[in-house]
Amino acid sequence: MNATFSAVPHLIGSVEMYAYDRLKKFVYEIFVKIGCPANHAETAADVLTAADLRGVDSHGVSRLGSYVRLWEIGRINGTPDIRIVHETPGTACLDGDRGLGLVVAPAAMELAVEKAKKVGTGWVAVRNSNHFGIAGYHAMLALKNDMIGIAMCNTSPLVAPTFSTEKLLGTNPIAIAIPAGNQPPFVADFATTPVAYGKIEMHMQRGEDIPPGWMQDAGGRPTTDAHTGKKGGALLPLGGDRVHGSHKGYCLSASVDILSAVLPGAGYGPWAPPFLGYLPLPEDSVGDGIGHFCGAISIDAFRPVAEFKSHMDNWISRFRRAKPVEGQPKVLIPGDPEREMAAKRHAGGIPVSEPVVKDLQRLSEKFNIEF
Repeated sequence: MNATFSAVPHLIGSVEMYAYDRLKKFVYEIFVKIGCPANHAETAADVLTAADLRGVDSHGVSRLGSYVRLWEIGRINGTPDIRIVHETPGTACLDGDRGLGLVVAPAAMELAVEKAKKVGTGWVAVRNSNHFGIAGYHAMLALKNDMIGIAMCNTSPLVAPTFSTEKLLGTNPIAIAIPAGNQPPFVADFATTPVAYGKIEMHMQRGEDIPPGWMQDAGGRPTTDAHTGKKGGALLPLGGDRVHGSHKGYCLSASVDILSAVLPGAGYGPWAPPFLGYLPLPEDSVGDGIGHFCGAISIDAFRPVAEFKSHMDNWISRFRRAKPVEGQPKVLIPGDPEREMAAKRHAGGIPVSEPVVKDLQRLSEKFNIEF
């Protein structure tokens, strides 16, 4: 490694540390190389590295190679014509023209915010896009306008509905960002499965088993084999099994699939296109690409902003004072772990695992960008 990322990258086991700004610059340069205009490359790099910064390593630079491979096979368009195909004062449907979801989703949220400024709320559904990174990034775009942001996305079918052995749904994340006053914002960002598939890939890379409740094998039996997805197994919905509420996770995932894909006309259920470029598109596909659903809700459409923020501060403060169980230092508010991690990684650098470092090195050689 040289100074392109940090002056003296230091090894911690099989993990190397990189300065956030240098890492983001490298990602930006890769997106430029695949044809993205500068403003799109900047947005895409910001979304991707925000995941690493906030500790969501499964959705950060580890995914960069996958985006490049999708571009190589023509499934990602570096210069999309993102356009409105249907619109009312408070809603719109966008066609992402096969653009990076990292770029299309922020455009959708920006449109939702503009509509909310005029009529109180704005809702934008998207078709013909691609994976959009961490949902929380897009939801948080509404915060600076004193709005509640909501973002969700359907994803590749890796999840079996409760009582099924077929993979019909994605990990289908949901994020909700709510502004506060003196307290930091409430930011809930979660998959509708026990974990995102990227975390299972990280277990595979390390040669580790996965915890019970994450996946089932091809016959629908519980398993701790991280490689079971390659053997016909499937991720489980949030809850793990019926006894622990997997039917509720199934309902959440299905709701995301319908709002993000069926509503705008994207590929839904088993017809959602795979994120891995080496996998073929589903036969008899329905809809176009991956879909998103973004919403912005203006606080002052319901009550004065200052009044609401005061009560949000009170809500957050009371939950912070909740008595923790023995052995736990405190009760967390959604968004706390990511904020704490971002501060830590801004100061000390972002850890990148050895397999990801090797993948980034391959990209640097492929595009002749110093790494």
